[in-house]
Amino acid sequence: MPPLIRPAVAADVPLILTLVRGLAAYEKLLHEVEATEEKLSVTLFGPRPAAECLLAFTPAGAPAGCAIFFTNYSTFLARPGLYLEDLFVLPEFRGQGIGKALLLHLARLANQRGCGRMEWTVLDWNQPAIDFYESLGAERKTDWTICRLSGAALARHA
Repeated sequence: MPPLIRPAVAADVPLILTLVRGLAAYEKLLHEVEATEEKLSVTLFGPRPAAECLLAFTPAGAPAGCAIFFTNYSTFLARPGLYLEDLFVLPEFRGQGIGKALLLHLARLANQRGCGRMEWTVLDWNQPAIDFYESLGAERKTDWTICRLSGAALARHA
């Protein structure tokens, strides 16, 4: 049986935070997590949601993973895009098709919304994820470098 995938609702915020923290621990970035239930409630379910979340459950109903995404925009295509911020499957459920089901669900959603592309980043040391994404037809864009202003550097320009 395939996993159940559904949009998250406000009552799912504690589960979402648990999954976000699980992803951060896997990526060795737990020290960077500032998310709280309150912040997630506002940014995912408040008056101006910044992102959306899909939750995946095993056929038996156990929470298994999530995908957090938002709309971006391509000036070259003059179309919206779907940006996958986080994809995470709990370790005990990996290898059961849950990550693939989440990605394919998002690809269908991107098509339904008229998106010209779907994008995400992957850590360069995460070879299992890279192999998985490439097996689905994803192309790595190795000629682009991510630039980021955050924390004090961003605040300097307030």
